[in-house]
Amino acid sequence: MFQVLAAVWALLLGMALIMIGNGMQATLIGVRGDIEGFSTFELSVITSGYFVGFLAGSRLTPELIRRVGHVRVFAALASFLSAGLIALPVLAEPWAWTLLRVALGFCLSGVYVTAESWLNNAATNETRGQTLSAYMIAQMLGMVAAQGLMNVGDAGGFVLFILPSILVSLAVAPILLSISPTPAFDTAKPMRLTTLFINSPLAAVGMMILGGVFAAQFGMASVYGAAAGLSVGQISTFIAMIFTGSLVLQYPIGWLSDRMDRRVLICGVSVVGAGVGLAGFLSGSAYPVLLIIAFVFGGMTNPLYSLFIAYANDFLEIEDMPAASGGLVFIYGLGAITGPIVTGQLMSWVGPKGFWLFVMLLFFAIAAYALWRMTRRASVPVDETGAYVGVSPTASPVAVSAAQDWYIEQAEEQDAQD
Repeated sequence: MFQVLAAVWALLLGMALIMIGNGMQATLIGVRGDIEGFSTFELSVITSGYFVGFLAGSRLTPELIRRVGHVRVFAALASFLSAGLIALPVLAEPWAWTLLRVALGFCLSGVYVTAESWLNNAATNETRGQTLSAYMIAQMLGMVAAQGLMNVGDAGGFVLFILPSILVSLAVAPILLSISPTPAFDTAKPMRLTTLFINSPLAAVGMMILGGVFAAQFGMASVYGAAAGLSVGQISTFIAMIFTGSLVLQYPIGWLSDRMDRRVLICGVSVVGAGVGLAGFLSGSAYPVLLIIAFVFGGMTNPLYSLFIAYANDFLEIEDMPAASGGLVFIYGLGAITGPIVTGQLMSWVGPKGFWLFVMLLFFAIAAYALWRMTRRASVPVDETGAYVGVSPTASPVAVSAAQDWYIEQAEEQDAQD
């Protein structure tokens, strides 16, 4: 592991700084939007704009890289990203924030695509799994650290918007100064959605629903906190617990995934997630209880993303896996775009607890569909399934494709041993 870190530390440091900046602006949208008097629905549209841009960036950035190269694309998008973060407090209007969030989502997606292609190129067959794990840990730690920095300034001022802009600008230096070889860049054309659904209906439907859950977690959690009357410090701690849960519970759920029917595990995780949503909906104002709920909520949401990828692979030929990864990311993005708007509408109708009602209903839908699918198809024997590799929902298709490469390498090694 130390050899892996020595080879990619600059990339990991740069991406961690970017994730801190991204995590801060995501939380600030809800907090500052409440101060500015934006309605819950307006904030949900602003949040949805981020995922519109993110999905567009993941589709268009590869062509930009082919035309002008990794370095120029990365530097340009990071520059636009830094400027956009500063522009948020200057243009404090719902329509302006929506456009800026679309732009920020596009730039962040492009930055991820570029940096992750460098990361994948730096990994060898022997280190790819460890490299991906280190990258995902760096991402989650960046998101947690971002919440700590929320307490160094006033959400009604400019400092908390300037700080992530500075961090993003600083992140460019270690990445560009340490990366000399430019990797060959190629991405597989995404699999047709109908083909993906035929191969693995549970993975396809589950990914779309999960996109809505994660969009609520990433974009609307701060809106919920502000509407519920939490202080900035309480909101940041609440969100930090969500991402801490995703980091801590990723491994044990992955360990179970390789040792049991994945549909049963998907159903079990979703039932726990629905229970967490119900607990949040019914809970009173006890803040410590809310933190426990947040921890379990994050711990159920993020590992499900990797579970669906691993489950889809169980029904795919090796040569189809790269294309399937692109299709799964696209489906997930569609769910993420609609999730915040539905969450915002529910919160407008029933109050802040509409956030938890949305989470409960979506997790319940995944569990119910998983149960139904168990009656429609025989399970794959555990000894014939591939390995689980943790991938964050914030990752671009490049990281998901790298995870698929690792999966294929493991399958080929297993076949050679057999």
